[in-house]
Amino acid sequence: MVTTAVTSSFFSVGPSAPESGAKTSAMVGVGGSSSSDVCGIRCKSSASSKGLNVKANAHAPSKVNGTPVLGVSSGLEGLKSDEETPSRSPRTFINQLPDWSMLLAAITTVFLAAEKQWMMLDWKPRRPDMINIDPLGLGRIVQDGLVFRQNFSIRSYEIGADRTASIETLMNHLQETALNHVKNTGLLDDGFGSTPEMCKRNLIWVVARMQVLVDRYPTWGDVVQVDTWACASGKNGMRRDWLVRDCNTGGILTRASSVWVMMNKETRKLSKMPDEVRAEIRGYFLDKPPVIDDDGRKLRKLDDNTAEYIRKGLTPRWSDLDVNQHVNNVKYIGWILESVPSPIMETHELSGMTLEYRRECGRDNVLQSLANVVTGASSFDGLLDSGNVECQHLLRLDDGSEVIRARTEWRPKHYSKSFGKLGGS
Repeated sequence: MVTTAVTSSFFSVGPSAPESGAKTSAMVGVGGSSSSDVCGIRCKSSASSKGLNVKANAHAPSKVNGTPVLGVSSGLEGLKSDEETPSRSPRTFINQLPDWSMLLAAITTVFLAAEKQWMMLDWKPRRPDMINIDPLGLGRIVQDGLVFRQNFSIRSYEIGADRTASIETLMNHLQETALNHVKNTGLLDDGFGSTPEMCKRNLIWVVARMQVLVDRYPTWGDVVQVDTWACASGKNGMRRDWLVRDCNTGGILTRASSVWVMMNKETRKLSKMPDEVRAEIRGYFLDKPPVIDDDGRKLRKLDDNTAEYIRKGLTPRWSDLDVNQHVNNVKYIGWILESVPSPIMETHELSGMTLEYRRECGRDNVLQSLANVVTGASSFDGLLDSGNVECQHLLRLDDGSEVIRARTEWRPKHYSKSFGKLGGS
């Protein structure tokens, strides 16, 4: 009783249900109108008694001088039915609280589901030096802001017949990290990797030469870590290197090095690097030797007489173009491999390649892919025992204009070696 009185002073408590039929009262507001109580007794107000409340006895006689009083019996029956109805418990502070058990059960269910999903994740680091492995794959700047690092998970649609990632997949990872590096440094303008000063002069980057060495191809579900950085290359060029590691073991999977030059977007001709652009990007160069020693061997030019295999009628699709309105450089690799003999593709895997880009290719061009096997078995029957195989390539337009000269190196698919781990990277 004391608790109810105290809590009712802080919380609004509704009126209690009627007691067990002893009395009932009706409040009649007097203000120039009349009303009747539950027993049918009519009360009239007077001018001198405004706001007067009149109480009527619930036990009014049902008969007066032997004459039944109208409404009394029905009113008593209503009271009787109210007495038979169980009364509600008084509203107090305690029974107005929410059902905490239901809330706690919901919270417990959510936490258990989250814990189950967390335990199913397999990206958690297995080595102390790989705690920051960028599980979301968004990439970040490391090593004093000069190296960009990003993780990629190998998807099911990125693997080939050998159940390993294709060379095009690896090349796309290299290109993606290069662009994200420029974006994260704040130098990316509205061009495809172009800085603000380059955009003012309609300049874009184009790759002139690239070398790639593949130690091992990742498989479906593997997570690879790609590091990339930029360096100066002569007066008008820039060198960009990549290092690809296995996130679980830290072993090196791929190394790549490239040289980039500038081209005018309007005239489609190569351009010198303006001093304003050099000053803009100089602070982001890393003074570091290339991850691959330059292969000084000259790439031969193939023709119809020296090429053993020719694939004609290669045409770009709309999806092969990038925002600079020319064929993406990764697409060229697929065209080069079109002329490689099938027995080599079946028994060997690409271990390295050197590419020299001679000119760009547009949407309306038609290309030819030429190839020649330089070293290896004298016949396809001895490919498995021949060891490494080297091929020369030329990608040209129908009019004979050179697009790319290339050299590819192949190793038997059962062969494997390790480059080891590079310290300080």
